Amino acid sequence: MQFETIPVEKLLAFKQKLIEHSPLIHCMTNDVVQSFTANILLAIGCSPAMVIEPEEAEQFAAIANGLLINVGTLTTERQIAMRLAVHSAIKAQKPWVLDPVAAGALSFRTRFCHELLALSPTAIRGNASEIMALAGLSSGGRGVDSLDTTNDALPAAQSLANSARTIVVISGEVDYITDGNKTIAVTGGHPIMTRVVGTGCGLSAVVTASCALSGDQLYNIASACALMKQAGEQAKQNCRGTGSFIPEFLDALSYPNL
Repeated sequence: MQFETIPVEKLLAFKQKLIEHSPLIHCMTNDVVQSFTANILLAIGCSPAMVIEPEEAEQFAAIANGLLINVGTLTTERQIAMRLAVHSAIKAQKPWVLDPVAAGALSFRTRFCHELLALSPTAIRGNASEIMALAGLSSGGRGVDSLDTTNDALPAAQSLANSARTIVVISGEVDYITDGNKTIAVTGGHPIMTRVVGTGCGLSAVVTASCALSGDQLYNIASACALMKQAGEQAKQNCRGTGSFIPEFLDALSYPNL
């Protein structure tokens, strides 16, 4: 099956647009990756903010250019804050992205993700098992690890995109980005990206930034995926292992912007 890909000129234009607009991204993300996520956003020219207090999160979601909801370290209090922030973003007509970490594997977060699905996120970014679980076609993966391939999950992603009126990103060896009708495939990256904490969560933040830009959202989101894979390939060429991968990855993201 043939899918559209991202031309080089579109990726270059996407990078430039990020630098010019420097969107402010409200990241309600998991505790494990906050610093790495912030550094990824800074590297590509965006401004990150991690506001999680319920009252402040509700206020800030209306100020920011985009909101990321990542349920990786979900708690009851954080669930309240996230719910308030999502409703605030919707009221202010700001894009918001759902990262359903380990959806299907644990009931508390799975129920919450399905609740948020009813609010039509601008985009959803997850691995194959997470996307299949949201679509009701699997019981999820092994925690944050997918037990399915992106090819396996593509029909579920297309169905989910249509039912939730959103754009779905399945990340993996090949990333698929679909609105239910059109699908873009993004190849590249390197397996080492799965051996460090936070590249997937960081991708969700970059997807959120892409949703804050003008133009075709499907292509913007696909460009976000291509940007991260390109940086992963470049970083692997220069690193000695997982310890040196992260600084090389951040350098690869930031180098074109310096």
